[in-house]
Amino acid sequence: MDAIFKALNDPTRRALLDSLRHKDGQTLQELEAQLDMTRFGVMKHLGLLEDASLIITLKKGRFKYHYLNALPLQEVIDRWIEPLLAKPAARAVLDLKNTLEGVAEMTTKPDFMMQTYIRCTQDALWHALSDADAATHYHFVANRVEENGDEITYYAPDGTVMLICNTIKTTPKTRLEVSFEPKWSGPDMPASRAVYLIEPEGPICKLTLEHYDIPAGQEGVADGWQRMLAGLKTWLETGQDAKFGRPQTAA
Repeated sequence: MDAIFKALNDPTRRALLDSLRHKDGQTLQELEAQLDMTRFGVMKHLGLLEDASLIITLKKGRFKYHYLNALPLQEVIDRWIEPLLAKPAARAVLDLKNTLEGVAEMTTKPDFMMQTYIRCTQDALWHALSDADAATHYHFVANRVEENGDEITYYAPDGTVMLICNTIKTTPKTRLEVSFEPKWSGPDMPASRAVYLIEPEGPICKLTLEHYDIPAGQEGVADGWQRMLAGLKTWLETGQDAKFGRPQTAA
């Protein structure tokens, strides 16, 4: 956590994070063009942000893309700020194909990435991501999730379908690619694709989420991913249901 505060204690690094919040997946050249600084200086700041896990990078060909990773900041908020804002009773409410089979390996860069480390076994993490019953313990909205073959359907509290995910391709315990078919604003919302990557590191697992082909108007899914993955991490590490939903406003 010291690395997070050190990384944030500089206006240039905060400007880089703001830029990635506005447009994720930028190259070094794109970020350098926004600052009155040498390439080496920008690289040094990006290195400190990466060391603090506030950004994650993806190499595609000769380009390296940088993505904002908001989960460490969410953990800081949950630890110190959120208890001051929400009463315990309200905290329960605050609480997370191309859609065709046989799609070729994706060569484009993801629109959104997020990464976290979870103290759990590889088997436990795979089960949590692929089992419908497990999702009810950590999804920030859905308390009912149903599985029908390769299709998993998430239901909003009022019983309406909010999301459908179909398995596209799997490498057991390592990689899970699914369609992401949102329904919360109607049946005609375009679909996209999400990929979970699991890398075991001794007693912990590194989980990386990549979201591809996010249609215009659905950029807000980043907030949902933050809440869901925070709930997933908490549930796996504590055994307690964790649903980090949005605060309810007083009537």
